[in-house]
Order: sequence, then structure tokens, then C-alpha cells
Amino acid sequence: LHGFSWLRGLAAAAPRETAAPNAELIAARWLDGQGETMKGPAWSVERAGERLLAWLVHAPLVLSGDEPKMRPRMLRAIEQTARWLDRNVAKEQDRLASATGWAAIVAAGLLLPDGRPRRVFGEAGLLRALGDMVSPDGGVLSRSPLAQMQAIGLIVDLDACYEAVRRTPPAALQAMLQVLVPPLLALRHGDGGLGSWQGAGAISAHALAGLVAASGVRTRPARDTRHWGYQVASAGRSILQFDAAPPPRPRDARFGCASTLAFEFSHGASRIVVNCGGSEQAGGATPARIEQGLRATAAHSTLVLDDANSTAILLHGQVGRGVEAVDVARMASGPGARQAIRLEASHDGYASRYALVHRRILALSADGLELRGEDVLEPSGKRGKRGKVGFAIRFHLGPGIEAGLSQDKRGAGLSLPDGSYWQMRLGGDIGDAELAIEESLWVDGDGRPHGTSQLVIEGLASRSGGRFPWLLKRMG
Repeated sequence: LHGFSWLRGLAAAAPRETAAPNAELIAARWLDGQGETMKGPAWSVERAGERLLAWLVHAPLVLSGDEPKMRPRMLRAIEQTARWLDRNVAKEQDRLASATGWAAIVAAGLLLPDGRPRRVFGEAGLLRALGDMVSPDGGVLSRSPLAQMQAIGLIVDLDACYEAVRRTPPAALQAMLQVLVPPLLALRHGDGGLGSWQGAGAISAHALAGLVAASGVRTRPARDTRHWGYQVASAGRSILQFDAAPPPRPRDARFGCASTLAFEFSHGASRIVVNCGGSEQAGGATPARIEQGLRATAAHSTLVLDDANSTAILLHGQVGRGVEAVDVARMASGPGARQAIRLEASHDGYASRYALVHRRILALSADGLELRGEDVLEPSGKRGKRGKVGFAIRFHLGPGIEAGLSQDKRGAGLSLPDGSYWQMRLGGDIGDAELAIEESLWVDGDGRPHGTSQLVIEGLASRSGGRFPWLLKRMG
């Protein structure tokens, strides 16, 4: 609401004659309540930047209504917001918020009278902010696909402003757009939408395709996103996404999640194993009170020790101590076109508390119809400790999947929406651990929660270590 991002949807939903009176009415009510205060959540650098950029890009909706007093009032609000950002943008520590503020200053410099000094000031700040927030392979340091989309959207909106005044954008800005799009495309599932990582919901194929088309970038998905922290493997119609990095550093985190060594797996248009996602969108259809829970390790498809997060989850989207190092190996095995892809990674998030390291091995067959996994707990010191600790390996299931447990509680059948049937089986000697089906939820790209199920391997693990193999396979 405070960022006025709804103007984009309104502009797309109706002709200007219909949309403008609605936009003007809402904007007038917002100005009545928030326009003069310059305090509270509406007046953060990020919200003010979003709002100013939206007002300028969609000016026909807020400046061309039937109310004669509204136009000078909006123009005054635009200039006041621009001056507020001039004074406050350099104080902002969050990198995406800073980039949003700088982008709005550039837009104001382009579209408001006598704006050249402001534009030059804004361009320098924007390029610096974008450079500081992007990793070597083009992924934003918050590791959030939603933040990646927001960064791309800023440049797309700015391009429209440059085009409106017939100016050529800085070459570095266009180069940054070329860098940002390929990593985002790498995190697409078979349905064309994005995986649920670092607070983002499952952004739809329609929303993603619209943004990429607006960017004008024509490119292939990035093949190597290890700096961003994700390993992606595809075979046949299956796609495997693997979080093989620590959570973002505190200065980069926005809705940081303790998701290290979680994975998502899809086949065709069906998402089979997912993460709950959506913490960044909590506060609307998804209740704000469960935001921290959605960021927890248990909300991701990975191993949890003693119901504890692998990295501490703090308030306001921040993360604390936990995973510091992740070792990753990727290899292919088998002849020619029938090579299986094997991913192996380990993290030290539980080492200080339980003296155990979690290692996960995932092997995707060449036809994509079989995913073999093994979760290994290894002593972090030379000698393992005595006793046992509770563990749970969670596999959150995608929407529309019906799960049924086998009689021996070592397997489960999964009926997918496309009519196919998959089976999960536990392997080897895993002691007293059993497979169970529990409730879960999954947040879609619009921030709406959906009730789903999860498979849980649960039991007690020796403090001296243990191995827990499993197999997910399409049947028939």
C-alpha cells in the first residue's frame, strides 16, 4: 500500500479513463493520512523510493483525474518525497532499499524540472548500490529470487523514464540488467515458476515471464550459480534445486532463512518436494505471526536436529550465528548421455551445539525419474560424543499431491496432479526411525498459503553419527 506498487496492476487492469479516478481516490486518502507526517513505515527509504517511482512511472493515473485540486497536491507530494530521499537515501544500510531510493532519485531527476544535478547524483548512487548488492555470478547477496526480481524491476521502470525524455540510460545500467536475468532463470521449475528460497513465495511463470519480457533481455539460464549459493541439476523432465551455501550475511539478509542443504524437486509441471516459502510476503493472506516460522529450518526440505534451526532466526528478517561454511562437490557419473548427476554438500550449523556435521548427498538419474538421497551426520571432532539427539528429515510436498503411508512405515506413495505415481522409500539400517505424514503449508507467488502435506523421517541419532538413505522414484 505505502509503496503504491498496486498502480502497476491497476494500469494493466483497465483503461485510463476507468483507472484514473480510482487511483486518484486512493492516493488522496493516502495523502490525507500519511502525506505530511514523514514518519512511520510509509517513510522508509525503500517505501518512499517505491512510491515516488510508481507516481512518476504511472503519472497519468494520479495526475489526470477529474478532481482539479488533486494535480497540484500530487505534484507537491512528488517534489517533497524527492527532497526527502535526497536527504535520507545515503543513510540506508539495506542494499536493495538503498538501490530503490537511488532509482527514484534518478527518475525524479529525469522527469522533474531542472533535474540534471539530481539525475547525475542519483545515477552515481544507484550504480554503486547495485554493484554492492550483486554477487560475481549476478545473484543478489540476499539470495532471494524476489529481491532479484525487484532489482530487475527497478531498472525496467527507470528505462521507461529514460525513454520518456529520449535519453540513453548509462551503459553500466544496461550491463547490470544483462547480469541479473540469467541467475533468476536458473531457478525456474518445470511449470515455469520460481523455487521458494530465502523468503520468496513460488513466483508464477506468468509474473516471471512478464518481467523478463519487459527487461528486453534475451538469454539462457545461468549454468553456474554457485556464488549465489544454488546448485541446479536437470535430467529428462525433472529439475533439482539445492541450497548449497550459508544463509546471507546479516548485512545482506532481508528475510534470511535457515535453509542450508534444503532442496526442491519438480517433474514436468508438478512440484514434488518444495519449501514452505513466503516469509517475505507474510502480513497479507499469510499471517504475519508465522513469518519467523516460515524462515525456520523445519519449513524447508532438509534435516533438522533437536527441533533447532541450523542458523539462528532473529527478528526483522535477520539471521544470527549458525552455518559458517559449506563444502560442495558436483560430479557426473555414467556413460555419455546416461550420466547421473551427483551433488554433495555439508554444513557446520550444528557443530557447536551438537558436535555433528550434516552432509547431504543427492543423485539424480539420467532420465530424471529417480532421486537418491542420503543424509549423513558426522562427528565434528576427532571423537564422537555419547548419547542420542532427536532428528527429523522433512520433505514438504507440493500442492495437489496425495500421500499415503505404507504398512511398514518405511515408504509412502505420492499421487501427483498429472496422474503419475511416485514412491518414497527409506533404505539401509536407520535404526528406530520411521516415516510419517504430517500437515504442512506452501505459499504461492501471490502470498497465499495452501494446506499441503510433508513426509517426515523422524527418530533418534547417535551423537557419534549416522546415515539415513532414501529414494524417491517414479513408478510404472
